[in-house]
Amino acid sequence: MRPYKPGVFWSLLLAAAAMVCTVAIPWLTGRAVDQISAGDRDGLRTLATLIVAVAVGRLGLSVARRLVAGKVSLAIEYDLRTLLYAHLQKLELGFFAGQQTGQLMSRATVDLSSVRFFLGYGLVFILQSALTILLGAAAMFVLSPALAALALIPVPFVVVVATRYGRRSRPVLQEVQQRIAEVTADVEENISGVRVVKAFAAEPRQLTRFRANVARVFEQSMIGTRLRAFYNPFLAFLPNLGLAVILLVGGRQVINGTLSLGDFTAFYTYLLMMIGPMRMLGVALGLAQRASASGARLFEILDREPEIVSGPAAMPDGRGHVQLRDVTFGYGSGPDALRHVTLDVEAGSTVALVGATGSGKSTLVQLLSRLYDPTSGTVSIDGADVRSVDVVALRREIAVVDDDPFLFSDTVAGNIAYARPDASREDIERAAERAQAAEFIDDLPDGYDTRVGERGLTLSGGQRQRIAIARALLADPRVLILDDATSSVDATTEREIKAALREAMEGRTTFVIAHRLSTIALADDIVVLEKGRVVARGSHDELLTRSPLYHEIATKGCTDQVFLNEVPEDKVAGL
Repeated sequence: MRPYKPGVFWSLLLAAAAMVCTVAIPWLTGRAVDQISAGDRDGLRTLATLIVAVAVGRLGLSVARRLVAGKVSLAIEYDLRTLLYAHLQKLELGFFAGQQTGQLMSRATVDLSSVRFFLGYGLVFILQSALTILLGAAAMFVLSPALAALALIPVPFVVVVATRYGRRSRPVLQEVQQRIAEVTADVEENISGVRVVKAFAAEPRQLTRFRANVARVFEQSMIGTRLRAFYNPFLAFLPNLGLAVILLVGGRQVINGTLSLGDFTAFYTYLLMMIGPMRMLGVALGLAQRASASGARLFEILDREPEIVSGPAAMPDGRGHVQLRDVTFGYGSGPDALRHVTLDVEAGSTVALVGATGSGKSTLVQLLSRLYDPTSGTVSIDGADVRSVDVVALRREIAVVDDDPFLFSDTVAGNIAYARPDASREDIERAAERAQAAEFIDDLPDGYDTRVGERGLTLSGGQRQRIAIARALLADPRVLILDDATSSVDATTEREIKAALREAMEGRTTFVIAHRLSTIALADDIVVLEKGRVVARGSHDELLTRSPLYHEIATKGCTDQVFLNEVPEDKVAGL
């Protein structure tokens, strides 16, 4: 709230002024009753006019206060939402690997709105209610100190009960927020995986799982409902004891002539005016506890320091000379994915990374763009340790095309230009042509302006990959990473894409991760990985004789017809 001190100040000032008007109305009402008793028509007319004027003033002040408080509330929501999103962008890939998307979405929507509503409205409401009680009590003491003391006896009990309610409700409400986040995560996952759900006719199973999650929300919410069912009526009951005292003691004083009927009316009205804020104290504290629980969930993310911190240096000039020196890396507490890897890749060369699933191929290339940092050892590009350079500049020099490319819910042109938003339409179309994507793009309903839908699901796997390749080509990086990039295309399309890739790889350092031997044939050099270690390196012919693991991979890959069509006959015969 610090940036909005003026708004908060005016909101509180307007609330205080409105409460002064509120407190003035019962006093004027009491005086009017006395004028009625005295038969003073002129005095009654004057007081009635004053009551209307004060009520209109309170109306204007309340409207202004709500407008100011609303603006502050929405500005806080804007700041918090932007701050949370910006912080999420700074966090490393490892953080997202351990998080459910729905959980993060719940914190960015439900929890954030809860905090915003309390800071913008709930906090002012609590202070306004407290001010109403204080001013009303002060007015009552002015009218009759003894009667005021008797009428306000329940107030300390209200404070004790409200405090106990707040202490008991906070953990319950925090658990409710967590359960709601689980439901959000379940819905998000079900929608994202709807193709798999329908493919396996798993709708009943998903519905059963969803009902179980919603039932947990219901059960936890019922605990909070039971607390409210007891404490809120109890908080409303206590002030009524003060009303009974006023009617009994104050009524006798009026009968005995020690208290005027007008003062009794004002006194009774003040107590009625205070009952509302005291009764709503439980509701206000519930809002506060919910906001506190939501705030704790938000700050779990905001207080988390990014593990990948950008370096101060600029990217040096060069053409993509990559070096790994004694690099070891592991995911969390699991076994090391890479172990003492040393690798020197000359600028402009193409290296194929080969090995069984889990051998560390994808992990190795992820270290180049600092999606992760090695546990030990160094990764450098053109002589600069990647941890010492600006991470944005580093990643602009590296382009990745993986086996399951992600497309945004945007146009084809927008997805291709994502790596270079300032690219001209001619550059976009040229990149598409080089990626062998122009033909199918022209056949789309709106060509390059066709929207591809969420994650590009309106396109085939091969079409998505060719758009991803065009995106990488448009980026014009020093280092190109092809992570099984031709796995979703047929043999004919693969030959077309590889022809384009050979042109794109010219003079550019390229890492090819492949299971198809036809893709490995693109490489000048082959590196064989096993259990996170480099066990062999060389050409295809050299590795056939020197590496039993590569010989096994190549032998199993002999049934790859594309490989047989493109690899020279003497190499095929050697298998």
